[in-house]
Amino acid sequence: MMEAVPLRIAIVGTSGSGKSTLARRIAADRDLPCIELDAINWGPGWANLSRMDPAAFVSRVEAAIAPDGWVVDGNYRIAQPLVLRLATDVVWLDYSRAVVMRRVLARSFSRALRAIELWPGTGNRESWRRWLDAEHPIRWAWDTHAANRARYEVLLCGNNRPNACVHRVRTPTDLSPALARLSARHRR
Repeated sequence: MMEAVPLRIAIVGTSGSGKSTLARRIAADRDLPCIELDAINWGPGWANLSRMDPAAFVSRVEAAIAPDGWVVDGNYRIAQPLVLRLATDVVWLDYSRAVVMRRVLARSFSRALRAIELWPGTGNRESWRRWLDAEHPIRWAWDTHAANRARYEVLLCGNNRPNACVHRVRTPTDLSPALARLSARHRR
């Protein structure tokens, strides 16, 4: 009998595409830990660990992905080689800019209105004041959409493609069939 390979799924895509929501859904369905790279990165007062101490950020990511079986969401370039090297599957949410912007606007509006703490213990909340900041998810999603798509095209579809099976999802209606293919690959 062949030993089952631990399921390790990386969810990637432009900010606001739905990575975290999808990661939580898959992790819950599969009873796997869900690792949100933003939660590892952002400290109290919006301290950006990947910029302030990249080695510490990488070390935390390595510790988080060391156990067998997980679902990781995030686009941090500094962590991606680690995650993709171990991933069995990559779900790339490659949605149009219009879809992403609708989602990121709705999410930001809801978060700002409800003053939700984004990552427990950080005190970080969306505020209306930050909507025009270059690093706010709305601006970030708009400014990085085309570059992210081009980068993932090379990274996930080019000659240096990871060993993982890539599930490219171009529209929200493509998500269910992609998840069915993922499940078929990893029957419990």
